[in-house]
Amino acid sequence: MKRREFISLIGGAAAAWPLEARAQQPQVLPSVGFVGSDSPDTYTDRLRAFRLGLKSTGFIEGQNVVIQYRWAEGRNDKLSALTADLVQRQVTVIVAPTTPSVLAAKAATGVIPIVFFVAGDPVDLGLVTSLRRPGGNLTGATTLTLEVAPKWLELLHEMVPKATSLALLINPTSPNLADAQSRDLETVARSRGLKLHLLHASTDSDFETAFESVTRQQIGGLVISSDSFFFSRSAQLAMLAARHAVPTIFGFREFVAAGGLMSYGGSLAESFRWVGVMPGAFSRAKNHLTCLSSSPRKLSYSSILRPLRRLASKCHRRYLLAPTR
Repeated sequence: MKRREFISLIGGAAAAWPLEARAQQPQVLPSVGFVGSDSPDTYTDRLRAFRLGLKSTGFIEGQNVVIQYRWAEGRNDKLSALTADLVQRQVTVIVAPTTPSVLAAKAATGVIPIVFFVAGDPVDLGLVTSLRRPGGNLTGATTLTLEVAPKWLELLHEMVPKATSLALLINPTSPNLADAQSRDLETVARSRGLKLHLLHASTDSDFETAFESVTRQQIGGLVISSDSFFFSRSAQLAMLAARHAVPTIFGFREFVAAGGLMSYGGSLAESFRWVGVMPGAFSRAKNHLTCLSSSPRKLSYSSILRPLRRLASKCHRRYLLAPTR
């Protein structure tokens, strides 16, 4: 599979790290507010990558920077209060690594710099005015999932060419992203003569129900949408896909690493390392930050042979013979 650029980092933010205030109060460490949509135990790998990114710019948690964590525990309706609390505490920068959390942060402050990581288009989400000149107080990274998601359905259909229907798993508590992905994939499904079933999951117990629905309705395969709630449950989703013998594709390599069938996307850990780099970049800026550069990111296809063999009766023969990546 040909590789191409994956992560798009958005250059610029109108507000620089307030170095002058720190100079007047040298005893006060800069503080980073981190707003997670889930619980801390589901963010273990991502936080490790985030701290590595922060460290690469010279900042180590507990030594020369304080990180104030706020967790919504899967309750997106709590994000507004959590971000408002960080604003009241006057943190130096807010890290909002999900679409719901950055929308809450944007509503809470137009002054404090915000670093985001989202799956959708930041312009369409109303976060920035353009990718080249975002304006305002936000900057961050996007996987541009809406550009990639149709490829997930195409790859899945190529693997199960006899399927007449596929399903898309979405999180209804994140409607901005869920609605956009649903519309795009329904268009692709129609163009291939497929019926697309929309399945909802916003709690752990919903996953079993979703996979049972796929089996009961004899749906040919499942696309897992790009949502932070699903990111942290790659292992659980991979296990359920294997148990129910459902051909499944997800957008990050971590899904395949956890035993899932296939993915088409980048590395979630690498993405979060870049999210950690950006707050550190603010601290090094002497003037307003006008550009954040990045090394190229890649989009790649991955699959593993063991689940392919379990699904041999459903998958196209050429996938069973092809080397995995």
